Amino acid sequence: MSEHESTPSTPTYSLSRRLGAEAFGTFWLVLGGCGAAVLAGDAIGNAGIALAFGLSVLGAAYAVGHVSGGHFNPAVSVGMAVAGRLPWREVPAYVGAQVVAAVASAGALLVVARGRDGFDLADGFATNGYGDASPAAYAWWAAAIVEVLLTAIFVWTILGATDTVAPRGFAPLAIGLTLTLVHLVSIPVDNTSVNPARSIGPALFAGGTAIEQLWLFVLAPVVGALVAGATYGRLFGQVPASSLQDAEQA
Repeated sequence: MSEHESTPSTPTYSLSRRLGAEAFGTFWLVLGGCGAAVLAGDAIGNAGIALAFGLSVLGAAYAVGHVSGGHFNPAVSVGMAVAGRLPWREVPAYVGAQVVAAVASAGALLVVARGRDGFDLADGFATNGYGDASPAAYAWWAAAIVEVLLTAIFVWTILGATDTVAPRGFAPLAIGLTLTLVHLVSIPVDNTSVNPARSIGPALFAGGTAIEQLWLFVLAPVVGALVAGATYGRLFGQVPASSLQDAEQA
């Protein structure tokens, strides 16, 4: 979910290594963020859950972002491709690695959660939802607006923080803090997605309404990322053409 200034150099790593890094980062993001919500949500509240998501992406970005660009999010990968930071031919592989890792992470979380007497998936598994499934009963269109808008802001932030003219070394920090703020704003609306993989993982195990409403949390973040990727260069900065050229030569 977070990429940083090393993006232009990521093609020095093989695709298999980059996919491994994406899987690791996405696994940690889901385990850290959703795990905080499922296992400790009552104790830490929304602010603690938001911080857990931000810290997860911060740590993963510093750990392996230099390998893969640190997307950890299918919407981010799409946005980076639109912006010329990732070859389109690699997007399916990135997305596949992210989704598989998210499902595996949610499965591991479920195993741990079942270790507590009285645990019931019906009580919540950090799934996203609107209407009756929204923490504060927000309508589907409110959730859609939030997901499109906040994903666009998130991807704009990533593109800006990883621009060649941005201060080096601070991108993961900016991205992690932004993701924290995104969650602080939108957890009451729909438990916050801005990441289709993060939504798919828990939903597959929770089933029911989580699956029925999953379409919104796949589609809306991708729309937001497309908007950000297509407009960043015109609005805020200059996407380096060398990024895509270097990637095509990898």
